[in-house]
Amino acid sequence: MNIDSTGWLQLPQADRSHREAVIAVRHVVSPNFNPRPESTSVRLIVLHNISLPPAQFGGGYIEQFFQNRLDASIHPYFQTIHSLKVSAHLLILRSGEIIQLVSFNDRAWHAGRSSYLGVPECNDYSIGIELEGTDDQPFTDTQYVAVNTAIIAIQRVYPQTRQHLAGHSDIAPGRKTDPGPYLDWQRIRQTLADYWQKN
Repeated sequence: MNIDSTGWLQLPQADRSHREAVIAVRHVVSPNFNPRPESTSVRLIVLHNISLPPAQFGGGYIEQFFQNRLDASIHPYFQTIHSLKVSAHLLILRSGEIIQLVSFNDRAWHAGRSSYLGVPECNDYSIGIELEGTDDQPFTDTQYVAVNTAIIAIQRVYPQTRQHLAGHSDIAPGRKTDPGPYLDWQRIRQTLADYWQKN
């Protein structure tokens, strides 16, 4: 898996190992982004979870939400969020499919009020990855494969992110709880460490 010069993930046809590991990479453009501040380097990856409606999976509602196309009449919860303008760079579905919504070159609106190592406005210098899930359910094996594959691709292009991987709850404590206690950080960090030890 590669990132092209415009900041979008690409899955080369010849790359069988990655093609087998990741079901698909799809681009679904969100309007909710803006340029990063000038001379800002990408140095942080933030993991989140999301499910729409809460604790329900599938249906395509997360994509619709990030594209400002969520129909508020479908579910009572949607009436409370349909006017919000938010996004993430990546969404990883339960199936392991990766959906990119915002170029890594741009500033997605995923973190809100946030601070990392004393530096505020994490959206300015971070990449946001949403995992379809909840705080109280395990993530799928295919999601772990997909998120690690995506993180490795990001770390190759943005090497500062190799040292900086956090959860939304880490950068917005007291305000956010995701990705929650069921995310196996050790599993992710060990996979990344093994990759970089060999590469």
